[in-house]
Formats: sequence, structure tokens, C-alpha cells
Amino acid sequence: MDRVSENIKRIGELFPNCLTETKDENGQARLSIDFDQLRQELSRDIVEGQEERYQFTWPGKRNAIRMANAPATGTLHPCRKESVDFDKTQNLYIEGDNLQVLKLLREDYLGKIKLIYIDPPYNTGKSFVYNDNFSQSVKEYAKNCCLTDADGNGLPANSESDGRFHTEWMNMIYPRLKVAKDLLSRDGVMFISIDHNEVNNLIKIGDEIFGEQNRVGIISTINNLKGRSDDAFFATCNEFLIVYARSASALKIGGFELDEEEIDKDYDKQDETSCYKLIGFRKTGNAWKREERPLMFYPVLCKSGEFSTATDEELKQIYDRNTDTFNDSFVARITAKYEQDGFAVLWPKSDAGEFGRWRWGVQTFLEQKDFNLEINGAGKLCTKMRATLEDGSVRLKSAKTLWYKPEYDTGSSARILARLFGKTDLFENPKSLTYMKDILRIATEKDCVVLDFFSGSATMAHAVMQLNAEDGGQRKFIMVQIPEETDEKSEARKAGYKNICEIGKERIRRAGKKIREEMTLKSPSGKAERDFLDVGFRVLKLE
Repeated sequence: MDRVSENIKRIGELFPNCLTETKDENGQARLSIDFDQLRQELSRDIVEGQEERYQFTWPGKRNAIRMANAPATGTLHPCRKESVDFDKTQNLYIEGDNLQVLKLLREDYLGKIKLIYIDPPYNTGKSFVYNDNFSQSVKEYAKNCCLTDADGNGLPANSESDGRFHTEWMNMIYPRLKVAKDLLSRDGVMFISIDHNEVNNLIKIGDEIFGEQNRVGIISTINNLKGRSDDAFFATCNEFLIVYARSASALKIGGFELDEEEIDKDYDKQDETSCYKLIGFRKTGNAWKREERPLMFYPVLCKSGEFSTATDEELKQIYDRNTDTFNDSFVARITAKYEQDGFAVLWPKSDAGEFGRWRWGVQTFLEQKDFNLEINGAGKLCTKMRATLEDGSVRLKSAKTLWYKPEYDTGSSARILARLFGKTDLFENPKSLTYMKDILRIATEKDCVVLDFFSGSATMAHAVMQLNAEDGGQRKFIMVQIPEETDEKSEARKAGYKNICEIGKERIRRAGKKIREEMTLKSPSGKAERDFLDVGFRVLKLE
């Protein structure tokens, strides 16, 4: 790669929305820089561009970019009296507008966050949209944020009759995602919950900020199996989880453990080692052709129930590394030779007769062939996929793009919150604790930082503490929430909670205490282990 191409690549990693594809004189596609867009990224003022091009835009977009690039205007002040274990804890709970908070966090957490999860306003026509004008008094800001109406009451809707219904939402989310990206580590990942109202716009914005190549998942989550009865045409029973990597090449996503029912149902064979199921030894799906992995193309010889392969000298003649070609005439000759010697000669061939490749290279084949290969009833060569691994742990199954567990249901989530507080209806549609833990399981290591900057009832903080208690982890959380007032007639207000932050902080206190009590019941002698679990948090407030 020449120096210009290398520089373009580096700029693209920082500003993927500044890359554009052009054709050279030979008609070959190449990447180049959109300098108008790059000037806007590097400016705190609105820059007018001249070049016409395909682009995703809306009224106010340039100002949204400017908002992301503008410096923070506030400071964070500690509040010890509302904190828990202030001097020792590494967890944070921050009250204030999340755009300003994200900019302030960038000073200490640039490139250090492993996982960001957010559940932003879905723009249903009922939820408020942030108004990023910070040169106002708190009272004016609350009014313009739609936290109050003209008389200082209520929480008015972002009505669909408003011509700027979608643009207001996009102007809110764009700068926040843009700043949040800076906080992610190179192997970091962002999960965003959203429903059908803005999913298309969110994906377009996410593709621009992170790069389409870093969009690694669009997951449909069933969170209301019965469906919404008031929907006009189809009863909605799901929402979406959009997943972006900071760099897809550096990201690792784990899987979920098989449960007992899956093991009993799918892993229906047993040998002296463990239960297993058979999967085809020929590679299918991506990169299945022999040209993509030439050294995984070799003959498997079967005789009297035992497996072997050709000699080293013969294997060298199948593929010529210097010319990058396969010697198919030699393939035919050694096939005939071994068949004359009484071997069944198996090559990785598709049903259409095309040569492919095996799942293992020759060395792995030689190590595993005596106990992890089998011919199935259809006469095809298979490998044994075992339910348990060599270290005794249960095999992980890949996370799919459709998620469902009964515990994901919004009603189940509300019941968990009700049991914790001893009251119902404190918070509308809280996220599932199990759902949050599952996201943490596949996307985090045991010692990392997790951020949620639309934290609501602080389900993510609860999930971090709970999972740490279960697997001995030391994950740290940062929760950010604007102190949106509760409705005067709501159960939350009747219970004494004036705003959402008060609910979130109290949930963390109660959840932390409950988790430690449960650890005591399970292990009365495990005091050191309980003390090691961080269930505290420092409260910081944006001023």
C-alpha cells in the first residue's frame, strides 16, 4: 500500500463519513477523501460545501456535526451525600445532559470504554427530544427540552404532526453517537436499542459515524410475545438492537452457553468422551472454496473405520504455492491409486461437484482424526461437535440475530423492579435485567468499563453488579441520565421520587445490597469475596 492510500485509510478510521469511492482512469474503484466533509469535521463552525454527491442529510445536520465538535460547556461536581462508598468505588453515576457529559468523559476515558449500551428515546410521539441549547437558564432549558410546557407543567410530545418530527430526533442522536465513538476502545462495541420509528434513520447515521463495515449486527429482540393490541395492522412484539464496532477487525463477540434442554435435544450421540452432534467436515458458508484456503484441500482416506491422508510428498504436489495453482490431474491419479489399495477417498466437494475445502488443516486433522471424525448415515464425513470442551466448560453457541427469552418481556422486567422497591409502576417499560446481562456476557471481559448514557432506571448498572457477583468479574459502570422530572400524578412521585435519577440511584443502592445479601446466603464464609464486589458509585452532577 502506497503512502497516500495508507493516509487515506488512517483518516477513514477516524472519520469514516469522509471517505468516498471514485473511479480511476481504468475504471477501478478507489477510496478518496471528501474534503468538504473533512473540513466540517475539523471545524467548530458550519462549513458550506460545493461538491454534489450521494449523501444522507437533513435540516440541521451540519449544526449537529458542529455540536459534536464544540467543546464542553460544563463541569462535573461530586455529590458525596448521594454516593455509596465514594472513596473506594470505581463506578460513576452522572446527572446531566449526556452530550455535555460525554465530552467531559472524553478527557479521561478516550479510547477506554469496552461497551456502550444506550436505550434512547424511540420518538414514538410521546417521548421528549433533547434541545441542545446550553446558553440558557435551567428553567429555560427544561422548557426548551420539552421537559415542561409553556406553563411549566407536563411533558409534551414530539408530535408526528410536527414537520421536524424525524429531524429533531436525528439532530439529537447524531452528535451523541459521534462523541460516544471516541470513547470506545479499538476492540470496543456499541449496542443501541430502538424500535421501528427511527430504526432506518439510526442505521444511516450509525453507518456514517462508525462506517458501514463496522455495523456488525441488526438483532431483533422479542420483548412482548403477545404483541401490542393497539397496533393498526400487525401486533408489534419486538424491537431492534443495532450493533457497531469501533473496528470490526478488532472486535470479538462471544456466545451463550448451551442449556440442558439444547444439549439433550441436539447433542444426541455419545461416545466414551462425551455427548456430541455431527456436522459436515466440508466447510460451508463463507470462504468455503479451496482457492481461499488452499492448504485445507487434501484427501481423507478411510479404511476399516480408520482415517488417514496422503504422504507429505503427495500433499505437496496437490497445490503449487509459487504459481498458486492446483494440480487436478495429480488429484485424479492419487485418487485412483488409493482406491486400488482399498481406501475410500474423500475430497471436499459441493453437491454441485465443485472442489471446496475442509474445516481443519492437515495438522489438526492428524491430531483429531482418531476420536473426532465419523461417517454419518448418508455416507458423508463429519466432525463431532461436543457439548463440553476439554476444560470441562459448556460449549458456547453463537449469538443469533433473533433473541428471545421469557425474561426479556417488559412485564417480567417491571416485576423485578417492583420486587426491589416494594412498589409497582415506578418506571415505565424498564429494560430486562437478563437482557442486559446477556449483552454483557457476549461483549465484555471481566475487567472493563461499561457506559450507558440513557440509563433510565439503571438496569445496566444492576446487570454489571449482578454479573460480577456471578462470574467474579470487576466490570465498572458509568451511568449518565438527565434528571427528567416524574409526573406529579405518577406512582414514582407519590413514592417520593421527583426525577428519574432518584429512581436510578436508589435502584443501584437496593440492588447492590440485595446482591451482597444473596452472596452471604450462598457462602456465609465468603466475606472477602463480598467485600471485593464493588456495589458503590460516585455521584457527579453537571453544572
